[in-house]
Amino acid sequence: MNKLSIILPVLNEAALIGTALTALQHVRLRGAELLVVDGGSSDDTVQLAAALADRVVVARSGRAQQMNRGAEMASGDILLFLHLDSELPEGAMDFIEQHCGSSANHWGWFDVRLSHPGYAYRVIARFMNLRARLSRVCTGDQAMFLSRPLFEQVGGFSELPLMEDVAMSKRLRKLGPPVVCEHRVIASARRWEEKGVLSTVLLMWKLRLLYFLGVSPDKLAALYYPE
Repeated sequence: MNKLSIILPVLNEAALIGTALTALQHVRLRGAELLVVDGGSSDDTVQLAAALADRVVVARSGRAQQMNRGAEMASGDILLFLHLDSELPEGAMDFIEQHCGSSANHWGWFDVRLSHPGYAYRVIARFMNLRARLSRVCTGDQAMFLSRPLFEQVGGFSELPLMEDVAMSKRLRKLGPPVVCEHRVIASARRWEEKGVLSTVLLMWKLRLLYFLGVSPDKLAALYYPE
């Protein structure tokens, strides 16, 4: 049986990391490796993660750099990149093993449901899932998974300050179609809650349009992470 490594890039998540990693212990008991990659936290993230993960690694800050470092250090044949504030559905390991365990060319993601129960959030999730399926491009919220040989074949994540998941999907879809799990990852709605539903949706659309038009990821990151 192929081994699954779950790679979680984090930064200053002391308030959340204990609860999030505790929720993943059931997959760890089934043989999955939990690998936390810290981007230089100034709080107690690393110390709190140590007792609940198989490995805690410190890397250069930046989600792409952290995920690449995690893949380098992971021992699994299949890699799953998970946001700390996302919750895997039941049956996730079985689905990944079924679709990636038998082929080095398989990759995919999960449909998503936002953690807020409101109608607007359900609509947002529905359109996220539809867009991903039609474009064959997923975002980090959707927990991308792929075989290690395929990850190495495409050279890992491009070390971009934003849109590294989109760039990776575009390279992978040239090599083969993705598989999508209908059992949904529960993704945090905290950005929509903090910044406002409409303003966040409009910002996401704007960023995708500008990326499509060739605007550099550095400029996009400045819009996404305003000082």
